[in-house]
Amino acid sequence: MRTRPLGTTGPRVSALGLGCMGMSALYGEADRTESIATVHAALDAGVTLLDTGDFYAMGHNELLVGEALRTAPAALREKALLSVKFGALRTPDGDWLGYDGRPAAVKNFAAYSLQRLGVDHIDVYRLSRLDPDVPVEETVGAIAELIEKGYVRHVGLSEVGADTIRRAAATAPVADLQIEYSLISRGIEESILPTTRELGISVTAYGVLSRGLISGHFTPDRQLAADDFRARSPRFQGDNLRHNLELVEALREIATRKGVSVAQTAIAWVLSRGEDIVPLVGARTRERLTESLGALDVTLDAADLAAIERAVPADAAAGDRYPAPQMAHLGSR
Repeated sequence: MRTRPLGTTGPRVSALGLGCMGMSALYGEADRTESIATVHAALDAGVTLLDTGDFYAMGHNELLVGEALRTAPAALREKALLSVKFGALRTPDGDWLGYDGRPAAVKNFAAYSLQRLGVDHIDVYRLSRLDPDVPVEETVGAIAELIEKGYVRHVGLSEVGADTIRRAAATAPVADLQIEYSLISRGIEESILPTTRELGISVTAYGVLSRGLISGHFTPDRQLAADDFRARSPRFQGDNLRHNLELVEALREIATRKGVSVAQTAIAWVLSRGEDIVPLVGARTRERLTESLGALDVTLDAADLAAIERAVPADAAAGDRYPAPQMAHLGSR
C-alpha cells in the first residue's frame, strides 16, 4: 500500500482511506457482518485511515468501527488511524438540528467518541460543519487543548472555505481538510485547494464516486429506499440524473479502452490530482472495496486525463451536491 502525507504536520496514511458512514446511515440498509468484514479486509490490504462521525446514525457507526477494531488482529488494529467528525446535532427520529462548535461541546463530543470507539485517542478530529455562532478559533482551540492532554493527535477541518482555513491554521496546526472532491464536484480547485497547498494542509476527499452516481453501477431505474439520502439529492432526480448518467457513459468508454472499471477510473482521477489528496472510498462490501483498491494500479497518462476532461468537463454535473437546506451549511460552497 502506497502512503501519502496528511499535511506537513500529520502522519503518513494509506493512499486510499475507508469512509465508514454508509455502513450505518444515509444509503439504505447495510449488513453489519459484511461491514465489519469490509473494515477488516481494508486493514488487511494496508488501508490505515478509517473515517467516521459521531452523528452517523447517532453513534451507531462509531460503535461499529469500534467493534471492527476490537475484533481485528492486533497487528492490523495498531496500524489504524481514526478520523472523526463531530458537532452535528440530531433528534431521535434522525432530523438535523444544526451544529455545535462550542469548546465545552467539543470536549463533550470527544469523551463520548472515545468510549464508543474503544480507543484512548482520536488521530484526526474535526467539526463536521462550521458553527456560524462560534468563531472557528474557539473550536480549533478546544481541539488543540485535547491534543495537549493526549486525547487527540491532529486537528482536521471539514467543508470550510479559504478564509476559515487560514483562520484555523493560524490558531493551531491543521493536518487536513475533509471535503467533497470528484470528477463532478470540483469546486475546491478555484480557491480552496490553492489555500490548503499554500499552508501545507492535505485534502481527504470524500464523495469521490459522488455517492455511487459515477461508480458505473447506478442505473436510471434504481429504486431508492425512503431513508436513502440520494432519494432527495438533486443530482439523482429526473433530468439531472439522466444527464449525469450520460457523463458516466462517456467515462465508461475511456475505462473500457483501458480495461478497468468506471469506478477505478474515477478514483484514479482523484489520486492523480496530487500527493496531498487522499481519496476516501465509501465501500460497504468487500467486493466494492476490492474494486476501489484496484484504482491504485491504474495509471492515467496525459492522453487519458485529456480524454477524461473532454468526457466530464468541470461543472458538467446537473444539480447541486446537497439539497438546498444542507447547501446552506457549507462554508465551502
